[in-house]
Amino acid sequence: MAYNADAPILIKKIKKGGHGGHHGGAWKVAYADFVTAMMAFFLLMWLINTTSPQQKRGIADYFAPASVSQSTSGSGGILGGTALGDQGAKSDGSQTVIQQLAPDAPDKTKEAGKSSTAAQTDAEKAAKDAAAKREADEFQSAAQSLRQAMQDLPELAELSKQVIVDQTPEGLRIQLIDQEGRSMFDPGSAKPNDRARLLLRAVAKVVNQLHNRITVAGHTSATAAGYKSGDDWALSAARANASRSILEEAGVQPDRVYQVSGKANSDPLYADDPTLPGNRRIAIVLLREAPVLPESAAP
Repeated sequence: MAYNADAPILIKKIKKGGHGGHHGGAWKVAYADFVTAMMAFFLLMWLINTTSPQQKRGIADYFAPASVSQSTSGSGGILGGTALGDQGAKSDGSQTVIQQLAPDAPDKTKEAGKSSTAAQTDAEKAAKDAAAKREADEFQSAAQSLRQAMQDLPELAELSKQVIVDQTPEGLRIQLIDQEGRSMFDPGSAKPNDRARLLLRAVAKVVNQLHNRITVAGHTSATAAGYKSGDDWALSAARANASRSILEEAGVQPDRVYQVSGKANSDPLYADDPTLPGNRRIAIVLLREAPVLPESAAP
């Protein structure tokens, strides 16, 4: 075989061993993007935890798109389909989130009204309690004055057992009762005797200490047979009216007399024995009510 001096010379090199060829730098770019994304994520988390609601709203408004969508569908704008509320994508979209996170404050007007009503009710109750206590004290003082007057005057001291003073739901009640051998009216008569007049004048002094209206009621005792006589109604009413006249003569104003009645023997003081003399009595009650205004002060 002849040698051709112009033919190219080929040299083949075979590299043995090693770890393969070079892969390039594309993975570095991908890793850098991943690290950047993670740093941005953690920065976002930090901002969310450190900013106030007002700052969040300002940031959201800054990045919100300028377009406004009137539709709640996904084609209403850049953020269509990812809206946080029914309003869809709009420039103040963060406002819905803020309103949901911060509920409306309670209506202070209603609460103030309830507080005012409760305070008014408490004030009215306190005023009523104070008035009731003041009235009870006045009744107590009047009763004590009557007892003291009967002890100071010899002519009344022996009649003290014929006077009963107590407080009832209606008011201060003063009862002038008969005793065996010591009646205030002659049998079947409506004219008070001297004993009754003396007691009624003493009662008038106590009544004049207060301004309450009064009622005067006459009572009789039952007969031995236990039935009511038809004349007892008229007799008890006449005795009550005669007692009223003596009270007015002693200074009690006529406009303070609210009621004069005769109850016969329908309301005995001693229910166990309606025939006892103590059931014959005159009951004078100072009523629990506001004082009577004089005619000059009336509207």
